[in-house]
Amino acid sequence: MNSPSNQSLFVLGCSHRVADLSARELISLPPDSIDEFYDGLGKLTDLDEYLLLNTCNRTEIYGASKKNFSINSVLQYLSRFQNIEQEFLKRHSYQRSGCDVVSHLFEVTSGIDSQMVGETEILGQVKKAYDDACKRKISGKMLNRLFQKGFQAAKWARTNTGISKGQVNLGNVLCELARRIFGKVENCRLLVIGTGKVAEMSIEAFKSRGSQAITVTGRTFEWCPLSRNKPNELVEKFGGFALPFSQYKDSLHLFDVILSSTTSGLTMLGYHDVYNSMKKRPSKPLFLIDASVPRNIEESVSKIDNVFLYNMDDVSEIANKNLKSRMSEVERCKSILGQRAQKLWDQMIQPSIVS
Repeated sequence: MNSPSNQSLFVLGCSHRVADLSARELISLPPDSIDEFYDGLGKLTDLDEYLLLNTCNRTEIYGASKKNFSINSVLQYLSRFQNIEQEFLKRHSYQRSGCDVVSHLFEVTSGIDSQMVGETEILGQVKKAYDDACKRKISGKMLNRLFQKGFQAAKWARTNTGISKGQVNLGNVLCELARRIFGKVENCRLLVIGTGKVAEMSIEAFKSRGSQAITVTGRTFEWCPLSRNKPNELVEKFGGFALPFSQYKDSLHLFDVILSSTTSGLTMLGYHDVYNSMKKRPSKPLFLIDASVPRNIEESVSKIDNVFLYNMDDVSEIANKNLKSRMSEVERCKSILGQRAQKLWDQMIQPSIVS
């Protein structure tokens, strides 16, 4: 058996570090294409282990090979799969190998590489990606050890440093923005389009601040008050109302805050949808949050009077304004994680540790 000393470890990735929102939209993989993407990835010669981490703000492919595998093979494959130019992908991506992969993953799982520094959602997303790779039986000894140690590093960072102090939470940021616009969050009528983690986090934040008028809708939702679907489950958990998906555009004028968070890649709200709804509430502002990548709300909507549109880049910039007070803690965390990464890498390249 070849030892890890003969293996190459790499990651090819795209995140907010190297790509703006419009570039990330082009590179991000639609959820319904993951199986097909994995099928093609498995056909690359000499690629022994591989894992895809695909979130709203990052697309990363981790891999390990017992031979001299070229990471350019993955770049070329991703370029073909997403129908984007290789030069464009090179400009908006990064490549890491060896110990740098370990350091990078430790920073990702701990939240210090996140667009909103210190957020905790990314750890759950990485665990989900790892579980998926294990179920597909495409993560072997190299990646198994890497990711299991990555989870341990995240736990250590959150327990022993202050990176999560004044923890960033998307729902809390949205509530603060709503408060600036409307004065009192409890008086805001909220519509949530989508039923994922971001939706749940936002509903919880608005609910905790006294908001009672919360409505949920989703693309797979059909009207049946007793059916077990995600919108009704969220309503049951937090209280509020479930709105049939076919009716939400006709009801836009009834809401003050609208959050769209779906993985559809489709336009949920266009210019004319919002323009027509504002005619029915001419003196009232409308706060729109597009928490999707690719985006769900047309950017031109922001040109309509009294409409405030924020995307994930906008929200993250606001959330990180308090980062300066925590920067020394982030740097300390990064330094210690780097030392832990080097120690793990030194162990991984020793043949004696492999059974």
